[in-house]
Amino acid sequence: MKGRYVILSLIFLVLGFLISYSYQLTKDKIQNRTLTSEQWDKEYETRALLINKEEANKNLQEELFEKQEEVKKIEESLKSEKQVYYNLVEDVEKYRMYIGELPIKGKGIQIKLEDTSYIPEGENVNNYIVHESHIFKVINELYISGADAISINGQRLDRKSYIYCNGPVITVDGRQFPAPFIISAIGDPSVLIPAMNIAGGVIDQLTYENIVVTVEEKEEVRMEPLLQEQKLTS
Repeated sequence: MKGRYVILSLIFLVLGFLISYSYQLTKDKIQNRTLTSEQWDKEYETRALLINKEEANKNLQEELFEKQEEVKKIEESLKSEKQVYYNLVEDVEKYRMYIGELPIKGKGIQIKLEDTSYIPEGENVNNYIVHESHIFKVINELYISGADAISINGQRLDRKSYIYCNGPVITVDGRQFPAPFIISAIGDPSVLIPAMNIAGGVIDQLTYENIVVTVEEKEEVRMEPLLQEQKLTS
């Protein structure tokens, strides 16, 4: 009996030790997990700072999107203005070429006017040579048909050009040229040539008036600026 009590005592002793040890271990873990007030304050401060940063980042992101939209609108505006300025410069260059301040080149045609080689005996010679009226007919038809620039024997014409006849010689802006007279025009050949060859048109009229007319399409016609031509003649 005493032996049993001893064994039971030992069992209870070991069991009590285990219970006590388990309780102490659980208590230590709970204490380790428990935060102090300072730690709570620091953690709260950190969380609040993080929230503020997230809010600030959100606001900055929204501001960035707004700035990007503004930049996009400015770029579109500049692109539109650039196109407008480009068109203006292009128009200015085109008009400067038209008035003769710049050289010009392009497709076009060449018309040669020649005096008749055969003059019947007893006829008036003046009825068989090229006069300024013949040249005016050609020039007017070319301008009406959309010619961009016209020259006579290399002398480029402008809005102030003058042409007059002095016997077999034609004077263009103070320069004299003998026959044959080469009238060059820059423009669409598919428009200019049919305009010259229309039935009852300029070529038919010139032929009827004893003028020899030759029309030729040119892949490229070049004309120098009027100022350069004036320097060459001065």
